[in-house]
Amino acid sequence: MIAASTLIGMLINFLGISPIRALFWTAVINGFVAPPLLLIIMLVSNNREIMGDRVNGKVSNVLGWAATAAMFAAAIGLLITWGRS
Repeated sequence: MIAASTLIGMLINFLGISPIRALFWTAVINGFVAPPLLLIIMLVSNNREIMGDRVNGKVSNVLGWAATAAMFAAAIGLLITWGRS
């Protein structure tokens, strides 16, 4: 795995892709992928059939749903601001 990652990194360098630009787009992709994943995690962690007695408590639910909502809001805000520029 490390060798494959090293080879991909070398290919990116030889293709002339800016590392800073690659990091930027990686962060943008992460910002769009994270909200649905957080939603799935919250749904699974509150499901008694899956988690049994280990379901989320009230504090975990409040913080988890707040983080999920904030991530969705940030992704939507990014789309809106990109549409205006």
